[in-house]
Amino acid sequence: MFYYLSFLRPPPLQAPLSFPLIVTPQIANDLRTELFTGEQDIFYSWSQLSPSGSTSSGIPPVTKPLKLTTWRHDNAYKEIKVPLPPGLREGQRYRLVLTVHDQGHPHVINLAGATCGARPFPVISMPILFTARSFSSAKQEQVERTYRLMSPERGQLFLCVKEQTSFDLDKKVWDSGIGLSSWIDCIATQEGSKLSAREKEVRDRLIQEKPCDIIELGAGTGIVSLTLGTIRSGQSGDSGQILTTDLASAMPLLQHNISNNEHLFSEASRPHAVVLDWDNESLPAEVTAVKGGFDIIIMADVTYNTASFPSLVRTLKGILTLHDLSQKPRPPLVLLGYKERDPAERTLWKMAKDIGVTFEQIGERVGAGGAPIEVWLGRVSEV
Repeated sequence: MFYYLSFLRPPPLQAPLSFPLIVTPQIANDLRTELFTGEQDIFYSWSQLSPSGSTSSGIPPVTKPLKLTTWRHDNAYKEIKVPLPPGLREGQRYRLVLTVHDQGHPHVINLAGATCGARPFPVISMPILFTARSFSSAKQEQVERTYRLMSPERGQLFLCVKEQTSFDLDKKVWDSGIGLSSWIDCIATQEGSKLSAREKEVRDRLIQEKPCDIIELGAGTGIVSLTLGTIRSGQSGDSGQILTTDLASAMPLLQHNISNNEHLFSEASRPHAVVLDWDNESLPAEVTAVKGGFDIIIMADVTYNTASFPSLVRTLKGILTLHDLSQKPRPPLVLLGYKERDPAERTLWKMAKDIGVTFEQIGERVGAGGAPIEVWLGRVSEV
């Protein structure tokens, strides 16, 4: 399980020039249902936006991190005053950055390492306009996190993912999305001799094979598809396509995260957001139009609601039936990122077997505590 820095009381969209900001930081799990139980120093820094409203296409620059407070379970709801940026002037816009250490690039989450999630993840606010004129006290409703990953051809790259501060489940980054993204990034960059046979099989299909058509179910903010699009951007020619799917309510944020990271993708590797509701018996035209069907089906944190399993399995079966052996001689692989929240969720494995998909665990990511994120590979025997 991973822990996340977030804002229980977020900063405002606009703030005066003469008073400190007041926020309530929080360290909790992905759904904010479990608070971090230990002690943890929290540092703050500021990232100034240019007049055009952007920082850079890579890692955002920040001021030197300074200690803000020490998190303890008994002060989880305490309001904290944050000193303003140094040399602040009228009309400037800054993002507030909270981290749990002050060395290197503490505001970046390192997907590229096996120790991803060993400490709570940092958080970056939306821009705050500082002004002495009339201003709104409306609170922010979104945050961003910056992720570092490694491309086999392009070296280190930085992915920026926006999520909601509300409890909308399809607008948040979940543990399994981060864990699966980290696992994929690691197998993409490791030497083949260091990978297990199963890891190498997935790497060869997911990263190296051209073309490779990929679909993600229940993508949410899109972090797994964004990671794949970034890694596969080094490939040229017809490399297949990545469809990243979810409900219609998820589309605005998903499309924003794709367009905001446009510089990381090639034309062929850019993910395409598609509405796919598991409760609909027919698949969308964008899905059925893929010639020969899909090579890889991706799912991360799709098990939180066991009542949705019949619809999910029906959707999965429908996608599998698109596969055409005459065009793609190998059956699809199903890659599942999973963190147990309730043992009853594991009934999905039996339901999948009933449609010819057999899962085996091939990896995991261990966070700062609690259940690890498991990586499962599904093989298709019959549809």
